[in-house]
Amino acid sequence: MLNDNILQKICETLAEGGVILYPTDTIWGIGCDATNPSAIEQVYAIKQRDPHKSMLILCLDYAQVSQYVSHFDTGVEHYLAKMERPTTVIYPAARNLPQNLVAADGSIGIRVPKSDFCTAMLQKFGKPVVSTSANFSGQPTPDSFSDISAELVEKVDFVVPEHCCDSHFSQGSNIIKITGNGEICKIR
Repeated sequence: MLNDNILQKICETLAEGGVILYPTDTIWGIGCDATNPSAIEQVYAIKQRDPHKSMLILCLDYAQVSQYVSHFDTGVEHYLAKMERPTTVIYPAARNLPQNLVAADGSIGIRVPKSDFCTAMLQKFGKPVVSTSANFSGQPTPDSFSDISAELVEKVDFVVPEHCCDSHFSQGSNIIKITGNGEICKIR
């Protein structure tokens, strides 16, 4: 269960440019303020991830998504409403985001989570949050909190208590990509 003190600490950490370990609507993730280039660099450093590999962001709703992509089509929202499993959308033209978060082709992966925890966090923080799996690059994605490396846990600024997890999934999201001409292609 998420209480106000935990939510406040999460938002303070994010606002100060810190990195959090938190339960997403899919798996445990590492995140930061998606509009803070220094915080994004920290996530890359913690994960030992190639900075040329982009990361996705979580947005509160489609109104927020439209602030970070050049062309938002409401047809995507209707398509996603039919999806049972969480789905990340790769949009072709990111905007209003730091360059070190955006893919080399200008795209950005965005998911609107349906979990109570993520919704409360995003609503309180008011900005998108980076979401990348809670593992070192090249290592297996953890299925649960207990599978996360203790070394990785030590590197973040705040760890959301495990009891806040309301996710029913223990695998990554579906991934779809919006092409330049607006078609939807399933990637995973």
